[in-house]
Amino acid sequence: MLKDVNKSAINKYFSSFVLQSTFKYNIMKNIEKQLENLNGIKELMEKSTQFLSLSGLSGIFAGVFALLGATAVYLKYNTFFSARYFQNLSFDKNQMLNGESLSGFVTFLLLIAIVVFVLAISTVIYFSYRKAKKTGNILWSNSARRLLINLFLPIFTGGLFIIALILHHLYYLIAPAALIFYGLGLLNASKYTLHDIRYLGFLEIMLGILSSFFIGFGLIFWSLGFGLLHIIYGFVMYVKYEK
Repeated sequence: MLKDVNKSAINKYFSSFVLQSTFKYNIMKNIEKQLENLNGIKELMEKSTQFLSLSGLSGIFAGVFALLGATAVYLKYNTFFSARYFQNLSFDKNQMLNGESLSGFVTFLLLIAIVVFVLAISTVIYFSYRKAKKTGNILWSNSARRLLINLFLPIFTGGLFIIALILHHLYYLIAPAALIFYGLGLLNASKYTLHDIRYLGFLEIMLGILSSFFIGFGLIFWSLGFGLLHIIYGFVMYVKYEK
């Protein structure tokens, strides 16, 4: 009789333990499923607020155009640059161009910058359109507009600052200012596109600051920042996200 009672109690305890374990297991599974759903919703929200159609190929082409532009400036004023880059390895602000030579240099430099900018933007639009069409995304979306606004706000500010530099004849600070404000634009826009772009922004800012300590070597730093870094960044992005 006592054995039957003990056996019955043990069975009830075991059944209760199994039910509780099953209940706890189901609760944990439901929690995990809900967390997965929340993560999925979070990813969808991030994608809806990010412009993901930027192509690494556009970065490569932009870098190539920048290097071609810098080469054109160097070849046009070969005597002026080679004497400082390969002979003295130093730069005296008193050796700046002046008069008609300076006016021609600034005009040619701005013309090259505009051509490079137009070509770079054209390739960005073309490759972004091609990638958006391939992935089924909308090119001109709210995220694209937010990206452009946050990118060009610092760049536009930097452009006004560079105009002030030109008016005050501080031409040797144009390259550092361009790199720094461009880097700030990339950092500002990184919230609305691939986060990897922020690393390019950091490097552009660091290069711009470094350039401000080496007056007269702006063309080299300009080539490194807008040329070489863009090519490396574009290649990495292409391999990581598109290949």
